[in-house]
Amino acid sequence: MITAFNFATTPQLHFGVGKISVLPSSIKAFGSRVLLVTGAHSFTSSPYSRSLLDQVQSLAIAVEQYIIEKEPTPAMIDSAVQKFSMFSPDVIVAIGGGSVLDAGKAIAAMLPLNESVKDYLEGVGTKSAHPGIKIPFIAVPTTAGTGSEATKNAVLSETGENGYKKSLRHNNFVPNVAIVDPSLTLSCSPAITAASGMDAFTQLLESYLSTTANPLTDALAYRGLQHIANSLLVAYNEGSDILARADMALASYISGVTLANAGLGLVHGFASSIGGYFEIPHGTICSSLMFAANKITVRKLRVGNNGNEALLKYAAIGKVFSKAEGKSDDYYTDALLELIETWAHEMSIPSLSKSGVDPAYFEKIVKATDNKNNPVALDRGEMFEVLEMAS
Repeated sequence: MITAFNFATTPQLHFGVGKISVLPSSIKAFGSRVLLVTGAHSFTSSPYSRSLLDQVQSLAIAVEQYIIEKEPTPAMIDSAVQKFSMFSPDVIVAIGGGSVLDAGKAIAAMLPLNESVKDYLEGVGTKSAHPGIKIPFIAVPTTAGTGSEATKNAVLSETGENGYKKSLRHNNFVPNVAIVDPSLTLSCSPAITAASGMDAFTQLLESYLSTTANPLTDALAYRGLQHIANSLLVAYNEGSDILARADMALASYISGVTLANAGLGLVHGFASSIGGYFEIPHGTICSSLMFAANKITVRKLRVGNNGNEALLKYAAIGKVFSKAEGKSDDYYTDALLELIETWAHEMSIPSLSKSGVDPAYFEKIVKATDNKNNPVALDRGEMFEVLEMAS
């Protein structure tokens, strides 16, 4: 019997090469004033930016732009709300990586309230819950990794001794429209392709293994992982391969859908706490931790638990990535772990220590880390072992 489950709404999706062309008409459908949230360089230096702006302005749409230069902080969101409240945009459009999309999502949520976003952050804010009202929001990713174009949460952080990385979350914050055009990812550097791609890989694997997974998330995550297996290394080594870029763009979108409905595991638990103490890109943290977290998780699952559903799932995904046939489940599980480690090496993923994570913070990181959806709960010692192995 299938256990009862819920499934969250998803955006209206326009997927495919050249789909950026629908953005002007999508904006016009919401009104005549748009706030464009972009990265510092990715949009303004792109070949499509001038043409896109000309098309938007030809439709008599007034445009204001806000630039996000790094992972968004509450202060950045508050500044944007204050700056553009008088402009009163009819729609927010975010074009960029996960940080830009999260920032656009948060600005869309906070403009109607004109309050500090920090008051509504989970585990930080003083208000009980955001009322869920927002300005219509269009998400246009230019990287393939976070899946923010499909989720209901915007992740904001403050780094430092008392830092945090927390979500502004409401079912209504799912983008109204997502435009996923793989050609926008062609300019991603190998390093960005690697970090964002491994983030999507992590999100798909963690949601597939999650204790709150359901038949729909399993089916989607499995398909997304097939795209990862076929195309992540190709996109990294041959950045101009549009077929590989399309596979990765779809895998990223799917990862957003599955994480929103099944939750994530230990890697993202660590990424949340580490991201509060150190200013390191989210994808880089996840990439550094992926092998160690899964290796220790599998080791614990194997202690007296042969046949465990999570181990069967590990083996099923190992078969997706392995070229060998007719092997045991243990073989495929180990092959998956070895592949994760090999890919991290081949794509020059930095260790935690090389990224600047100080071992003196391990105690604080472990205390702040949640692994509630991990297929098996790791104890304090095992979590320390993960951090040490990833350093």
